[in-house]
Amino acid sequence: MTPMTEVAGRRLALSNLDKVLYPDSGFTKGQLLHYYATTSEPLLAQLRDRPVSFLRYPDGPGGQRFFTKNVPPGTPEWVRTAEVPHSDGSQRQVVVQDLPSLIWAANLVTEFHTPQWRDGAHGRADRLVLDLDPGAPATVVECCEVALWLRERLAGDGLEAFVKTSGSKGLHLLASIRPTASDRVTAYAKRLAVAAERELPALVTHRMTRSLRPGKVFVDFSQNAAAKTTATPYTVRARPEPTVSAPLTWDEVAGCGTPEQLVVLAREVAGRLERYGDLLAPLYEEGRAGELPS
Repeated sequence: MTPMTEVAGRRLALSNLDKVLYPDSGFTKGQLLHYYATTSEPLLAQLRDRPVSFLRYPDGPGGQRFFTKNVPPGTPEWVRTAEVPHSDGSQRQVVVQDLPSLIWAANLVTEFHTPQWRDGAHGRADRLVLDLDPGAPATVVECCEVALWLRERLAGDGLEAFVKTSGSKGLHLLASIRPTASDRVTAYAKRLAVAAERELPALVTHRMTRSLRPGKVFVDFSQNAAAKTTATPYTVRARPEPTVSAPLTWDEVAGCGTPEQLVVLAREVAGRLERYGDLLAPLYEEGRAGELPS
């Protein structure tokens, strides 16, 4: 019988807690749920009011993985959902608002992916994102150089940039903006990517063409589109190890000499929160949003 657990007044069935999801480190499903419970405050701040897309990997990163936006079968009635427009019609998606909903979703073994807009404001972004993706032999070290250039460029436009690991190979830059049409945000992000390529031609490409990417950092501006999502800050990723899309300090970015320096594992996040606090808290602080330049 699946054990029942009470989380903030809600009864949840949490299954297979001893199941090893990450064989290389022995990291179990129980440890994954513990991570999400202890990181819930900053994670929920990032998830709040944003319809979630799930990348599910119930047998671990080496097993079957599938991406879903639909509300999963068996979703408790107390989990909030929202109607979200899509090109082929609207569909309901989960909106993770509280600890019970977070632990319920984490029990499905998921990565959390969210758009740059909030429920009720579809296509009106309150966040800008730039995804820096290195093409081998480039690594996150080269991404750091590009990130520092983009930070200065954004600052020149009156926007404060924050940075996190993608939890995979690269970095994500984020900036809080006043609600702006997603297509306009995408156009601005593309201008930044083109400018970065012009300024750092040996290091940057703004084009997705695979043949152009070896040894360069692809500055992906397209995740600002209303239909796109990005790995939510603090989500665990479906990688060989339980890496996290974790906030970084700019000193860490500036001092990065090897890719290993910017790998953040789930077990390290509690210590980082104790040391630095939530480095992304300004993204949702009142009055911190910038105006996109015209």
